[in-house]
Parts: sequence; structure tokens; C-alpha cells
Amino acid sequence: MQSQKQHPQLFSFEFYPPKTEEGAISLQAVHAQLAKLNPDFFSVTFGAGGSTRDKTLDTVIDIQSQGVAAAPHLSCVASTKDNIRTILKNYQDKGIAKIVALRGDLPSGMLSAGEFRYANELVAFIRQETGDHFQIHVAAYPEVHPQATSAAEDFKNFKRKVEAGADAAITQYFYNADAYLYFIDNCEKKGITIPIVPGIMPITQYTQLFRFSEMCGADIPRWMRKRLEGFGDDRASVQAFGLDLVSTLCQRLLDNGAPGLHFYTMNQSAPTLAILERLNSKA
Repeated sequence: MQSQKQHPQLFSFEFYPPKTEEGAISLQAVHAQLAKLNPDFFSVTFGAGGSTRDKTLDTVIDIQSQGVAAAPHLSCVASTKDNIRTILKNYQDKGIAKIVALRGDLPSGMLSAGEFRYANELVAFIRQETGDHFQIHVAAYPEVHPQATSAAEDFKNFKRKVEAGADAAITQYFYNADAYLYFIDNCEKKGITIPIVPGIMPITQYTQLFRFSEMCGADIPRWMRKRLEGFGDDRASVQAFGLDLVSTLCQRLLDNGAPGLHFYTMNQSAPTLAILERLNSKA
């Protein structure tokens, strides 16, 4: 973990663009609460096939105008060089200086990904078009991407993104700290030293967590799954168990030198604030 200990420990939070006016008002309140923690940035997701492109732009501009850096997600899927070039120019004009560059998932029924097949191609294009204007974050998968043919091939894909010009990485969420520690060890052996920030998913309800984890390939250890199933509809017990488990995970990661934490907030502030309060109480 020596490569990660050389980087400052910074915190960041992820939102998705609200679909309704009520959602936008709620997100403004969530943003205001989390902004008090002085995060490094807020990231905003980009819907499958670019379905939320305009809403992503509106959300990052609103965040940026309130004094905290915003990092829009940018996806390869259904993108062309011309529309990515336009988006990049728009972000530059609005003062956006961070981007999360992803391959993205194919929407149902879509057969072709577009002009960019892989995230490393998108990273290389951003560098070609904008030089060093953007700090580029990419995805990392300590538990292996669900569509990867092998762990070795998945790691090669990550290395290509770094070599294309990525400045930092954010991992898919996980609940096994050893998966992250082993991934970092492998990175160091291959000369990869960029900050690789653990992605953290607070636990608020089991069915939602199970559905998300099935889609993204995040492993829920059997013992953890059985405990959560045992709580049934007792949401308070699920949340209390989740707070203990995730806080302990975060503390172990930070103690081992992780360069911060990136929280998948699901547009809620309370679960993330509770975890950070636990961490602060132990500092």
C-alpha cells in the first residue's frame, strides 16, 4: 500500500441526476449537507447510452456554482467523437475540470457501443482533445468486472486506462477489504501508483443492495448475506448492522493507507454522514 499512502486522503460523493423537480429539490438539500464536509468533488452519473446527458450537465453546473468541484461521468456507449468533443468543450466552458471516464453499459436493445469500444479509448481521446485540462478518473474492479473473461484480462484493461492518461481511479463497491488490498498489491507490482479510491456503498435495505450487486458484480459474502436475510423486514436492524459493517470496512481501508473514500450516496446524505461520524469518533 506504499503507493497509496503517498496520496492525501480525500473524500468524494456520487449522485445521480434527479428525474423530477421534487428530486432536484431533495438533491439540493443533500448536496448542501455533504458540502459542509469539504469533499474533493461530487461526481454525477451518466445514464445508459447517454440518456441523462442534459440532466448530468445541469446537475454538475449547479454543484460547481455552489463552490465544490463537480466530476461528470462520461460514457463510451452510444457516443461518437463529435458528440464527446462537444460535451468536453461545454464542460471546459463551464469550468468543469474533472471527469469520470467509463465504458458504460449497453441499454437494452442496443447492439453497438458506438465509436468508442473501451474506456481506455475514451481516456486517450479526452487527452488528445483537451490535453491536461481534465483530471480523469476511471473505474477499477478489485473483485473483477462481471463481463471480464478472466481476472488477468480485467487487470490488463485497467492498466490500459492508466497508460492512456488516467489520473486516478474509483473502485466498484465491495465488502471484502482483502480484495482491495490484493488489487493494490498487484498494481504496485506492475508500476501503477495513481490513487485508487475505494468505492463505498452504505447499506440501507437488503433487496436494493442485492439487486445492485447482482448487476455490477459486487460480491456479498455469504455470512453477510445470511445476516441481512435474517433481519427480514426489520429495516432498522439492517441499517444498524450495515452501519457497523461499512464503518469497520472504511476504517480498515483508511488505516491501511487508502487515499480516501468515494461514497455512492444514492442521493441520500444520512447513511454517509452516519459512517463518517463513526470514523471521526475513532480518529
